[in-house]
Amino acid sequence: MSYQLELNLCKTLISIRRGTPMNISRRDLFLKGMATISCGTFCKVTDTTVGAKTMNEAKSQTFFKLYPVGKVKKQHGSAKLQIFNKYRDALKGLDGFSHIFVLYWFDKNDTPEKRNIRQIRPRGNRNNPLTGVFACRAPVRPNLIALSRCKILSIKNEIIIVDKIDAFDGSPILDIKPYISSIRGEPKDIRVPDWIKD
Repeated sequence: MSYQLELNLCKTLISIRRGTPMNISRRDLFLKGMATISCGTFCKVTDTTVGAKTMNEAKSQTFFKLYPVGKVKKQHGSAKLQIFNKYRDALKGLDGFSHIFVLYWFDKNDTPEKRNIRQIRPRGNRNNPLTGVFACRAPVRPNLIALSRCKILSIKNEIIIVDKIDAFDGSPILDIKPYISSIRGEPKDIRVPDWIKD
């Protein structure tokens, strides 16, 4: 595996590059403030990475770097999930499921201004009450993670064709998870605000 990371760790610059032997374990790195995990790099640095953008924030801010596994393709009324070839093997067994959860990135809203919005009027309706973004599914939020449940129509090679997805063409896909109703279950005491019922 190839890593190229530069970290300011205890005022010492540690460079990890291909072919360079390092006498430091992952456990030691984690305990000292850095760990390399499957979704990328988890560390404390002076800048925070947001999608493909970097913004100056609190110097001690902790961040996760996410790597897309594919992208949404929407053409002529069809919706496809194009998984990158390097993740093709991760699709094995998915054809046994009828539905999936797709987590993707609201990349069209990836600006400091939109990430700092905390309250909105849901569905763009001024008659709806001012609501926190954690209490609705607005595409403006601190972390621009979107979630859609999709029905699988077919899977061929690295292409998943779904019935529909509430995403733009080209939206980066972060993850795919099978929908398993028997595990999730359906609570009987569900309640929602009045604005959702309208």
